[in-house]
Order: sequence, then C-alpha cells, then structure tokens
Amino acid sequence: MFSGLSAFPLTPITASGFDEKGFSKIVQRIVAAEADSIGVLGSTGSYAYLTREQRKYIATLAVEHANNIPVMVCVGAMATEQVLHLIDDAQMAGVSALLLPALSYQQLREDEVFALFDTVTRHTSLPVCVYDNPGTTHFTFSDALYARIAELPGVSSIKIPGLPEEPEKAAARVAQIRERLPAKTTLGISGDAFAGVGLNAGCEAWYSVCGGLFPRVAKEITEATARGDRQQVTQLTERLAPLWQLFRKHGGSIRVIAAAAGVLGLTSGDCLPRPLLPLSAEHTAEIAAVITSLELE
Repeated sequence: MFSGLSAFPLTPITASGFDEKGFSKIVQRIVAAEADSIGVLGSTGSYAYLTREQRKYIATLAVEHANNIPVMVCVGAMATEQVLHLIDDAQMAGVSALLLPALSYQQLREDEVFALFDTVTRHTSLPVCVYDNPGTTHFTFSDALYARIAELPGVSSIKIPGLPEEPEKAAARVAQIRERLPAKTTLGISGDAFAGVGLNAGCEAWYSVCGGLFPRVAKEITEATARGDRQQVTQLTERLAPLWQLFRKHGGSIRVIAAAAGVLGLTSGDCLPRPLLPLSAEHTAEIAAVITSLELE
C-alpha cells in the first residue's frame, strides 16, 4: 500500500460539526477511481483540530466506505501518550497503516523524534509511514534521522516534502535519501506541485491532496508512472499548474480543497474547522473556474 496513489481526503467540518455525508461522498470518489490507498486525517484531513472520539469515528467510517482499499490514518498528537491512544483506536477501526508526524509545541530534538517512533513501533504491529511535513510541524528530518527511523521494524515508507524542480537535481536528491534506507522502506512525494518531478525521480508513491478530491486525474498520473511513461507524467502534472498556483496563492492546499469540495456540491462551502475561515466568494469563483477549465469534476 506504500506505492502508487495514496489519496488524502478532506475532512469537512461545518457549523453542525463533522459532515459525515460529505466525507462519505469524498471517499466514494476515491474508491471509484481505484486509488491504491486512502490517507485519512492528514493535514487536509484536519487531524490537529479534532478530538480523539472524532478521529476514531472518522477512521472507522473511512474503513467502512473504502471497499477494501487500504486505509492509513494519521495518529499525530502533542504527547506520546495521546499518540498511543490514537493508535489503539486506529487498530480497533481496522486501518491498515499509520501516518506519524513529529508534532510538538516545544522544538523537538532528533533523539526525541527517534524515541517517539521507537515507542510507536514497539506498541503496534501496523506498518508506519513517516510524515515529514515541516510546514505544519516545524520539525525537519535530517537524512541521518530518516535512516535511523527506517531501520525500526514496521517503518515502511517516508512521506517527503518537496524536491528541487530540476529533474536531475530531484533524481539526485531521491537517490541520496534512498541510499540511506533499507529496501523495505519506500519514498512517497507530497506537496502536489512536486508530484511529477518526484514520481519521475523514483518515488514509489504519491501522497496526494489532489487525489483526495480529484482522484481520477491523480490516478492517471500514477498509472503513467507505473508504465514508465515519464513524459506523460510531466504533461499531466504540468497541466494541473493552475491548481498548484491556487495552493500557493492561499498558503497551502486546505482552503482551496475545502472551497472546491463546496463547488462540487460534496459539502458546504464553509467546511473548515475554526479558527480557519472559508475563502471569499471571489476566490471561490476563481477556484470554480479552474475546476471547469481543467475538467476536474
């Protein structure tokens, strides 16, 4: 499950609370597109804003609707004890893997992050994906730390953030990371604007926000990767440049994806957990225009 398209759905939160119907519709789109896995409660899934009970329920719901597609759930939390409770809940929900960021209020040291992953892998037999997302956690993994963590039993993939835009430099960077990892650990690209360069550079997986709402087009890209059609991968991802531009314009993907889910009629246009606010009508209209022009419906 740590290769191909791992689609990360939005968790819609409206004024009435968690929008179960909207979430189910979003997951059903992913299932229809035959994604290789579903990454629930990632950053676009708003894990940091939800209670333990909400997270357990959402994980359970995702497994119920996944139609046997493997579900990976984020178990990030401030305290290790909280992480372990979330793991127990995820196991009860029947998930297939765990996604773990280095989340903390205080600046973490590398030995503390290693200790977190060591504790987790001793606590569970579920495979673990390392979630390296410095934009939200404000912790940056070194290559040496990647290597130490990847040696732990059960650590099966690393979700890396971004790469150089030049193909040769991207390939060199992927090779640099890979040479320090055991064969059991795959690399997955995140940051959707880097999808094409990352997949062509040798990443086995795309951990995709785009795939969480527009899985059909994302699946086309990973299928082209599986065929070894690097030119097609580049063409398909470059075609989505207006979407990547919207992500950059609005400080990341979550506000854009939330507005897009509303445009598609999957949930309310205001579906972000507070204090996050929805985009303006003007910006939402711009997003709708991009969806139409790129035929993303």
